[in-house]
Amino acid sequence: MPSSDDPNNKQPSVPSPDPGYDEAVGMEELLEMYDKKMAEFSEGDIVRGRVVQVTSSEIIVDIGYKSEGLLSRDEMRQQPGQPEIKKGDEVEVYIERIEGPSGHVLLSREKAARMLVWDRIEEAFKNETPVTGRVLDRVKGGLAVDVGVKAFLPGSLIDTKPVKNLDALKGNEFTFKVISFDRKRNNVVLSRRAIVEVEQEGRKRQTFEELEEGKSTHGVVKNITDYGAFVDLGGVDGLLHITDISWGRVNHPSEFFNIADEIEVIVLKFDPVAERVSLGYKQKTPDPWLDVVDRYPLGSKVAGKVVSLTDYGAFIELEEGVEGLIHVSEMSWTRKVRNPAKLLNIGDAVEAVVSDVNVANRRISLSLKALEENPWNTIDQRYPVGATISGKVRNLTDFGAFVEVEDGIDGLIHISDMSWNRRLKHPSEVLKKGDVVTARVTSVDGENQRLSLSVKEFLPNEWDDYAKQQELGTEVVGSVSKITDFGLFVRLAEGVEGLAHVSEIDKDPRTKLDKIYSPDDVVRARIIKIDWNDKKIGLSLRDVEPPSEEEIAEYRAKAAETRDSAEPEEETAPPDDGKIPESEARETAPAEKEPESTEPVESAPQVKVESAPQVKVESAPEVEVESAPEVEVESTPEVEEDAASDIAEETTPETRS
Repeated sequence: MPSSDDPNNKQPSVPSPDPGYDEAVGMEELLEMYDKKMAEFSEGDIVRGRVVQVTSSEIIVDIGYKSEGLLSRDEMRQQPGQPEIKKGDEVEVYIERIEGPSGHVLLSREKAARMLVWDRIEEAFKNETPVTGRVLDRVKGGLAVDVGVKAFLPGSLIDTKPVKNLDALKGNEFTFKVISFDRKRNNVVLSRRAIVEVEQEGRKRQTFEELEEGKSTHGVVKNITDYGAFVDLGGVDGLLHITDISWGRVNHPSEFFNIADEIEVIVLKFDPVAERVSLGYKQKTPDPWLDVVDRYPLGSKVAGKVVSLTDYGAFIELEEGVEGLIHVSEMSWTRKVRNPAKLLNIGDAVEAVVSDVNVANRRISLSLKALEENPWNTIDQRYPVGATISGKVRNLTDFGAFVEVEDGIDGLIHISDMSWNRRLKHPSEVLKKGDVVTARVTSVDGENQRLSLSVKEFLPNEWDDYAKQQELGTEVVGSVSKITDFGLFVRLAEGVEGLAHVSEIDKDPRTKLDKIYSPDDVVRARIIKIDWNDKKIGLSLRDVEPPSEEEIAEYRAKAAETRDSAEPEEETAPPDDGKIPESEARETAPAEKEPESTEPVESAPQVKVESAPQVKVESAPEVEVESAPEVEVESTPEVEEDAASDIAEETTPETRS
């Protein structure tokens, strides 16, 4: 009898009798049972068999049928990830034909595997259970995935967020949900997003159950923005705001974290309904401002590093989380610091003195100039009143000139202290920027940082020079400079005026002077008073012949020549627009500009400004600078009228004659 292992054996193999086989059963019954069992096998079934022989060309499998099954040599190729088939292995096979040309049952292991896969896919679809697959390649609209059969994963169903690099997923295994399939068309559509959403929802619920305000937790940095970092706490994204990263200065969160960093954070606040979580990083350490007063007492000298520069000062980092500000006004006693970057650079190590600590507003004020002695404390010793100094004109304003007395200290020459009698419209008529001048100290105020100067003591006195050449009763020719209700002001020479009271003018009492005279009219007058103390000259137009045409022409020509010689050259005009920068002008400009129409006159009481307008030292920009001192206007009608009355009362009939 041929062996059952012989592939050429065409005799059906008789199945072994059951353990309970009764020997008394006859042959006919046995054959009937055999035929009945053989009838259970049909083409298209999947059965389990045992490998009984493996040759170089085929595999013989015992499936319990009357003849053994045969796998073709194509089935012998080892599938990826499957072990090599050997004798004794149990395999699932597909019955293609009950009896082939050789009498064997033709089997297919590959078709069996495919049918089992489809059964598994169908079961996963109906029960909504996940399947595992490996990404094969990128295809149009998504990815090709091997789940036993080739399936399609749309790009929109890969993840909960768009995936930019699909090629990076090749070769990776994931879990998917079957959302549709068609066995006849060999079509399967998968979704990974559905699995991810379920996983995230589960992690999210668990995370919110574990979160507690004030407690620490761990997370992974998921994203970094300009305003903070998003941290994945496990299905829940928490925001770590830039203000909660460090007690110190944070320019950008990337200075502290990188994406994928695992960090420990403090839960500041969370809302499970809105799914919002606020996190803190700096809260892991105590607030350095709690005891800052003890560590930085007033007046103490501290050291730090410049971390930021602004228009108004420099920020100094004293320690992590504690910064102080050196305001521009606290950088120098004498210099006007407009740009802190000219003194300090970011990264510079500096020393300063603590001038103020405000814990509520988390501010520390520092002073750089407090490290040095204030030169204004001894200014009166170096420049006492009456002392003569020499300096360079640093700047011109509408009301005076600033003269640099020493490095960083300026004195102000008010326009009223630039000439004895000339009516100056601008300091540029006498001085220009860069001139070296000699001046006298008229006032010193170290407390308010003011130094007043005068140069007129070193200039000719036009009034004295003119008065020395005149006598009472002398007739002079001049031009009307101003007309008032109480008299005429007559310009006698450059910087010299006299007053003819209305009582010393022949006219109808009902007629006003401006109906008779006009400005610049040339008149003849008699000197009736010379007051050396108050620098006044009284005039009378009574019993005086009007000037001739020749005298008028001669006077006008002489006056024009004098004006031309006194006219300042172009280069004496103030640089630019003749004004100091706006910020300095606000500090030093007078509160109210002196009207041009109120010039001093020789016959009116003259007020000498001994405390010439005080200048505020530019190194203290925060203190509003006093305006130039209010100079009593010598040509106001009240003063002029009083002066005219004095002249009228002192003029005797003998003098008039």
